[in-house]
Amino acid sequence: MNLASAVRVFLSYCLLLHRWMGSEQAGGVFDQGGHSVSLTRLDEARAPPRCAVQSSLSSAASLPPKPLLVAAPRETGEYPVILFLHGYLAVNSFYSQLFEHVASHGFIVVGPQVAVHHIRGRHNRGDQLSGGRHRLASHRAAVNSATRRPRGPTKVSISGHSRGGKVAFALALGHAKAKLAVPLAAVVAVDPVDGMGVGKQTPPPILTGRHGSLHVGAPTMVIGTGLGELPRGSLLPPCAPRGVSHAAFYDELDGAAPACHLVARDYGHTDMMDDDTPGARGMLTRTICRSGGARAPMRRFVAGATVAFLKKWVAGDAAAMDSITARPDQAPIALSVVEFGDEKAIA
Repeated sequence: MNLASAVRVFLSYCLLLHRWMGSEQAGGVFDQGGHSVSLTRLDEARAPPRCAVQSSLSSAASLPPKPLLVAAPRETGEYPVILFLHGYLAVNSFYSQLFEHVASHGFIVVGPQVAVHHIRGRHNRGDQLSGGRHRLASHRAAVNSATRRPRGPTKVSISGHSRGGKVAFALALGHAKAKLAVPLAAVVAVDPVDGMGVGKQTPPPILTGRHGSLHVGAPTMVIGTGLGELPRGSLLPPCAPRGVSHAAFYDELDGAAPACHLVARDYGHTDMMDDDTPGARGMLTRTICRSGGARAPMRRFVAGATVAFLKKWVAGDAAAMDSITARPDQAPIALSVVEFGDEKAIA
């Protein structure tokens, strides 16, 4: 073998090794991470009776203003925090397996339970968003206690599904009377929905119908579903109507910060939820939205994509996200859309 042949063989080996390592880096986020995870439910604080002693008041002060579901690594340490807002008619526990997957990669996921009438818009949405920001600050003591964190987070990422994805955008865009108590690190919107259709948006409308009109000053990932825009049957509307769902949210980002748009071709609007979603609300998650079947592959994809994106833009580890960018086929499901915004932008 002459020198030129030896060099070609060596370079081919290096290329194969690079591809294998990239596959391992990307594929790893789609599997459970190396941290064991605790899943903690925290009840909301309630006003004590008038005869309550001071100790009762102190105890109530450590409880959150709304019920929380917190997934966190069991090992004591400093981990990035993600606030996850559930979808319409859902409850936070429907995302337990998703939370645990993300937390196993070194994140703390906080899922508050929001009243259904708030999501439906029966109350003033501006007041709800303002309250959401206030609650985010109020939740810190409860989360620190539940996860044994020595101090509160310095940054927080906001994520949400369906109407919760809309609220995540709304918080990032400043549609609230109060400011976030901590800086916003990133936004991850999972099949976000801004109402029943164009012209039928829930107040306040987030989408404007104009390309590049939304200024989110943080890296933003929009995850969509291929089946979300399709109705389950002739009598049911689609769960994520065209024009007010993922594609519109991504199109209206102004490009000031890095952005990413991934669409799961063969999965529906609720397919990232737990395998078992009990009760009447749980039954609705399987009957009103078109589904791609087993939920585990979609859940692995959403969790893994979230982990990869936050590792790059929050934790500074770009390996997994860059590998997905180079080879989207490494995802556990087929993707019909893979778009990346200006990654040179600084949030």
